[in-house]
Amino acid sequence: MSGQPAKTPRGRMTRDAIVDAAAELMYVNGVAATSVDKVLAASGAGKSQMYHYFKNKDELVGAVIDRCLELILGNQPAIFELREWADFDQWAQEILAIQSTPKGPVACPLGNLTGELGDDPKLAPLLDNAYRTWESHLERGLKSLQDQGKLAADADPARLAQTAMTCLQGGLLMAHLRHDITPITDALKIALDHLKSHARP
Repeated sequence: MSGQPAKTPRGRMTRDAIVDAAAELMYVNGVAATSVDKVLAASGAGKSQMYHYFKNKDELVGAVIDRCLELILGNQPAIFELREWADFDQWAQEILAIQSTPKGPVACPLGNLTGELGDDPKLAPLLDNAYRTWESHLERGLKSLQDQGKLAADADPARLAQTAMTCLQGGLLMAHLRHDITPITDALKIALDHLKSHARP
């Protein structure tokens, strides 16, 4: 669904340019308003190049979903190193740092796509998979704590990770809508407090 990979450095540059242009246009204008012609104009690629990597617009959107997740996780490096409760605090601080920039609070790119494509039978599963990948890093960190005896044995790491993601997404949505950092700050505190309510000394 995400198209064909590039086989050469030049091909990767072209493919990346197409995906990056599409991601930016879809973030700003939405998927429906982003035509292939607009993507080609913004990327400088030709139509034959576009259709070499992507059979159709759905495949391009799939690649955009992958790119959005890649960028999101790249801004949260602590999520890959969740071994102590303090690491979860660091993860939350990284999210708040992004939201506290002069351009913030910013909408979650996956959240934007979900609002538009959440009922699309082809694309909604790709979005769900992206969220589950994001959650999986939280789940792995919680399992690590559980293995160390620092999380209750009867706690469900997958369910806790899902709850944390739900808080995060709601906070991002309201913070962006209201141009106010408070909703995401409070949402992350609620998420962390809930996780830590299952902690064991």
